Amino acid sequence: MTSPQAPVNSPFGYRSTAREVVEGVDLAGKTVVVTGGYSGIGTETVHALAGAGAQVIVGARRPDQAEDVLEGVSGDIAILPLDLSDPASIDAFAEAVAEETAAIDILINNAAIMASPLARDARGYEMQFATNHLGHFQLAARLWPLLLADGGARVVALSSIGHRLNGLDLDDPNFERRDYDKWLAYGQAKSANALFALQLDKLGEAQGVRAFAVHPGGIATPLQRHLTMEEQRAMGWYDEEGNVHEAFKSTEEGASTSVWCAVSPLLERKGGVYCEDCDIAVPVDPENPRAGGCWPHIRDEDLAKALWRKSEELTGVAFPG
Repeated sequence: MTSPQAPVNSPFGYRSTAREVVEGVDLAGKTVVVTGGYSGIGTETVHALAGAGAQVIVGARRPDQAEDVLEGVSGDIAILPLDLSDPASIDAFAEAVAEETAAIDILINNAAIMASPLARDARGYEMQFATNHLGHFQLAARLWPLLLADGGARVVALSSIGHRLNGLDLDDPNFERRDYDKWLAYGQAKSANALFALQLDKLGEAQGVRAFAVHPGGIATPLQRHLTMEEQRAMGWYDEEGNVHEAFKSTEEGASTSVWCAVSPLLERKGGVYCEDCDIAVPVDPENPRAGGCWPHIRDEDLAKALWRKSEELTGVAFPG
């Protein structure tokens, strides 16, 4: 059953790093798949997990760049092409992963785009929703037999504090009738990521697969590529001299909650929860909504089921069994 949305007294926190979280954890013999594991916090996620002995398979839209970025990272790392906005690429990636391993122990849906101008994939789907949510939905479905083969796999879905913007409209998820708003589209996609984890956990619990949603924190990474410096200053992310806000995390710190959800023994027999700062997040405080926490709509089980059905409809993909 879905776990309570309540902290578990983790020894790690806001400024913990991914490598601190994984210290002492032996992942030898484990296989991890990380989408976008060559940019921003993805790179550090791969670094930490490979350093703990895991075989790490990186899904990369730009494999050549991934090779350059990960060249100096020690460990067993394989890079395979993956474009989450292209259903054929997702299927090809899943087939290639199956050639690399018979089981997946950890799947980290890390890749994302944020606040991009209106763009559509080949199906006409809005690109943030298509890439951040639908692509990962199809990928998890294609990798499902490998996740079941482990008998205790974990799926980590990168959400965001941006889920508070919500924007989820299952009658018009692709902004065909609504006026496009890049932040509303981002909030929709990040809400969908969290709801995906909620429903996937229900689907997988009886078979040993648990899922978690993660807010990694504010981090200065290429995720902000679609934002001007003027926009980022207006939001308080940078000051007038170009210095990043002191509350921002480093990439090493930003990767910590993903890694914590992937390996922490405190999450045994738990799942379906939204996590931040290396712990299960508290419900949001309506009096201080920008302080973080979990908004009620991403805990709505009926909404999670409805999104699941819509995702099957849009992708034409259903989970085996």
